[in-house]
Amino acid sequence: MRICLLSYRGYQYSGGQGIYIRHLSQSLQKLGHEVDVVAGPPYPDLVEGINLIKLPSLDLYRFPEYRRYFINPAKLNTWPNFREWIGECSGFFSEPLTFGMRAHALFRSNGFSKKYDVVHDNQCITHGILNIRRMGIPLVTTIHHPITIDRDLALKASQTFIRSLGIRRWYAFVDTQIKVARHLTHFITDSQNSLREIVAGFHLEPDRFKVIYCGVDHDVFKPATDAERLNNSILVINSGDTPLKGLKFLLEAVAELSRTRDIELVIVGRPMKDGYTEGLVKQLRMGDRVKYTGRIDTAELVRRYSTATMLVVPSIYEGFGLPAAEAMACGTPVISTTAGALPEVVGEAGILVPPSDTRAIAEAIKVFLDDADKRRKCSVLGRERALNLFNWDNTAKETADYYREAIESQGRVKAGMK
Repeated sequence: MRICLLSYRGYQYSGGQGIYIRHLSQSLQKLGHEVDVVAGPPYPDLVEGINLIKLPSLDLYRFPEYRRYFINPAKLNTWPNFREWIGECSGFFSEPLTFGMRAHALFRSNGFSKKYDVVHDNQCITHGILNIRRMGIPLVTTIHHPITIDRDLALKASQTFIRSLGIRRWYAFVDTQIKVARHLTHFITDSQNSLREIVAGFHLEPDRFKVIYCGVDHDVFKPATDAERLNNSILVINSGDTPLKGLKFLLEAVAELSRTRDIELVIVGRPMKDGYTEGLVKQLRMGDRVKYTGRIDTAELVRRYSTATMLVVPSIYEGFGLPAAEAMACGTPVISTTAGALPEVVGEAGILVPPSDTRAIAEAIKVFLDDADKRRKCSVLGRERALNLFNWDNTAKETADYYREAIESQGRVKAGMK
């Protein structure tokens, strides 16, 4: 097949969208398909043979907030650029909207409607993407998890009315996603839990969905032979500096345990200046117990997994939980909440605790710190589970089969119109 993957941003070290695009495109190519990726900045890192079609934007989030308001007027020479800038200045998240506009223009002006057998939208879900489908191209859309949950949790954590208004404005794109999704027919999501949440939040029929687990690159994510596992190092991945990640409860647990134990918490990522995580660390006076890795590449991430005593996933919600699967593939014992899809990922290979429960997280950490046999058992079970369930080759095969369903469905629609 000739496949086009769409992703409004694709950097693989700031969230899972870039990882999804990189590995799905690579595995589809291995199956013999021709794959193009149309993406906005920051652009994905793709393997050789995958054609990247760049859709430049203003990429305002790479600038400090105060800089986003001051822009060369010459850059506002297109309607998408102006919408992106005025949206950001007004407190809206306008990247998906303007990416959809640019993608639709690209398809209109380059004859792409005849170039591809299927288009796969990676959670953009805007009117521009819907217009591409209306050009007669079979369309499949991935919704990793419903952003309605992110919005509701952010509102719950908001402490002021003014802050709540800002959150509602920023998440206004979710209302667009809900409206557009009603006109689409073929969806992929990452877990059974996400399916239930999306059906409820987007008011869609479950028969429009196919659950396909994300994969893990097992050639990369495996125990590092040159790394020695530490006895007192707790690892957490914090790609989103938001209350949704539940870091508050892990920090509180580590603060409590550090009164009697020599432990450290390693946070993969870097805090936003004056952001949620930085404020919590200062509030708990944990500066000497917490280390940030900053932005790291995949090889360093594997080394971090392989040296950590355990990975903790304290999320209040996860549509899938890729760090848990990656850590399990590296033989790292995992503590995870029961939020969202995480029980589907971890299963009986780790310790599951209720979300938002500081005491439960602390008790689980103590179990792994004190019981080396328990850590070894979970290490073996976790790696076996990751190898058997989370494999990009299987993900690509199931996805390609679903593409064929979408193509056949589109063919029946065209036949019925004649």
